Amino acid sequence: MKTGYRLPEVTFHTRVRDESVGGPNPFRWEDLTTTSYFAGKRVVLFSLPGAFTPTCSTYQLPGFENGFADFAALGIDEIYCMSVNDSFVMNKWAEAQGLSNVKVIPDGSGEFTRRMGMLVRKDNLGFGLRSWRYAAVVNDGVIEAWFEEPGLCDNHGEDPYGVSSPETVLAWLRDAAKVEAACADGR
Repeated sequence: MKTGYRLPEVTFHTRVRDESVGGPNPFRWEDLTTTSYFAGKRVVLFSLPGAFTPTCSTYQLPGFENGFADFAALGIDEIYCMSVNDSFVMNKWAEAQGLSNVKVIPDGSGEFTRRMGMLVRKDNLGFGLRSWRYAAVVNDGVIEAWFEEPGLCDNHGEDPYGVSSPETVLAWLRDAAKVEAACADGR
């Protein structure tokens, strides 16, 4: 994927809380699409190898969660975290992380990730097919900025992290805002 490309249209099978269901597990299935997540919004999407994994749980997800106000001040409406994990896993991870700002998107079958060109094998870690780590600024479903970790390949021996960090994305947004302000001032 590159800037200017439209995100692939897929359906995500999600579990959402619904008190009308009752019982000890008040959730129901709800299918959401790429359009329902991204249409009419400017968002940060970041994708990572797996829920509950060390880098994802210690740095990347908490960084986006804790920095939400800074992103919002720069015109970001939502921050989405995606992984090739099912909705049950993503919901439990969101709960364990105490998320209130970042929303999780389960790409359980990896269809979105495959169509993004980011599906890799992680058999060397016992994971199977997972997402390569990346982030993007997406405006109304179109990629405005792309942040892909180096070395995209199957069974990579490391888990590169830095290019897709919240700090890197935030720095890009700040620079873009400065350029936009300068253009508005006629410089």
